[in-house]
Amino acid sequence: MKSQGKDFLDELIDERTRRDPSFPTLVDAAARRRRLLKELAEVRESRGRSQTAVAAEMNSSQSSVARLEGSASDARLSTVDRYAEALGLRVQWHLLPAEAAATEPAVVVHNAAIKN
Repeated sequence: MKSQGKDFLDELIDERTRRDPSFPTLVDAAARRRRLLKELAEVRESRGRSQTAVAAEMNSSQSSVARLEGSASDARLSTVDRYAEALGLRVQWHLLPAEAAATEPAVVVHNAAIKN
């Protein structure tokens, strides 16, 4: 029976968590990756760059850039680095204690990074 106020996604997460208690951690990690890729796509669009042009700089295809931007894929770190570099950006990784990470933003984009 459906719990009050829960939708299908909530129920799916609850079910998966019962089977695998680490599932919420996996969901959180995927959300952080998705946020990073969304931010990079927004920078690309704000600069008027096409997926095709960025893909050419990455030695990749437009369809792979579209997949990178449009799905919750588990992209390789090297691919994300190449994508950022094609936009003139650099991804910097920071390690935080797990208990402190909840209060810190998952993605930080410096204002200078967005400007052309």
